[in-house]
Amino acid sequence: MPEPTGVIHDIGYQRYTGPRLGRRPVFGALYLHGVRTAFGLGRSAKAKIFPWLVVGIVLMVAVAATAMRAQFGQVVMTYAQFADAMSWLVIFFVAVVAPELVSRDLRSGVLPLYFSRPLPRSDYPVAKLLALVTALWLLLGAPQLLMFLGAAFTLDGLGAVWDELLDLLPGLLYAGMWAVIFASVGLLIASLTGKRAFAAGGIVAVFLMTTPIVGTLSILPSQTANQLAGVASPPTLVQGVGIWTMRDLLITDPDGVAPDLGPYGPVYGLVAVALVAACVALLLARYRKVAAR
Repeated sequence: MPEPTGVIHDIGYQRYTGPRLGRRPVFGALYLHGVRTAFGLGRSAKAKIFPWLVVGIVLMVAVAATAMRAQFGQVVMTYAQFADAMSWLVIFFVAVVAPELVSRDLRSGVLPLYFSRPLPRSDYPVAKLLALVTALWLLLGAPQLLMFLGAAFTLDGLGAVWDELLDLLPGLLYAGMWAVIFASVGLLIASLTGKRAFAAGGIVAVFLMTTPIVGTLSILPSQTANQLAGVASPPTLVQGVGIWTMRDLLITDPDGVAPDLGPYGPVYGLVAVALVAACVALLLARYRKVAAR
């Protein structure tokens, strides 16, 4: 009878005896990783180029506005106007960052690993969405805070600083509005494909190619169509909500031309809420379908 030739090798595998974290720490880790990914933190130098180039541009604009105010004593742009002025950069930031957050995971097939942990299917897209909202809000809000600090040192008295703070807070809220709507739309589009180039192109197309629709509606002979034209595109929708809720902070020039919303300001607000709700619902449905595969 031949002797056994098999050998058992002890390669050092041991059972995990440490604490087992639950849903909340996993969600927090996903969220924090998403925020870091948005700015290229913890990644290669190449991944940091675009996000920090955008950060550098918005900070330079904020520094320039602050310096001109200190030099000439006049407000070059309000905090809310700053968000509007940077909107075109936000579009391209979303087009690059949103695919990094979700398209890479779809393409590499790592989602089953995420869902094998104590993580409900809805937590993954919600964590990614909150991460993108946070990144966009920081992108627009941090320069506003820099503008506020620069202004605070040139003002006389705490009363003037308090008034300046009351101008800053609506600007930060307006930046949050930009962040929520752009992140919702951008992440939904990015979640539809694992190819980052296709996702980025789709995001840019939705944001930019809807603008001609607004232009067409605004020149129709119908006044109602003119006043509701802004709801056809996410950027003009956000601006419409801003004009409805904080017109004095966005239109500071009495002779400036502003979109005429007529009595439809609340409609812009309802459409914005409906758009975000629809995007979040479709995003959750998308990941329920992905998880079921």
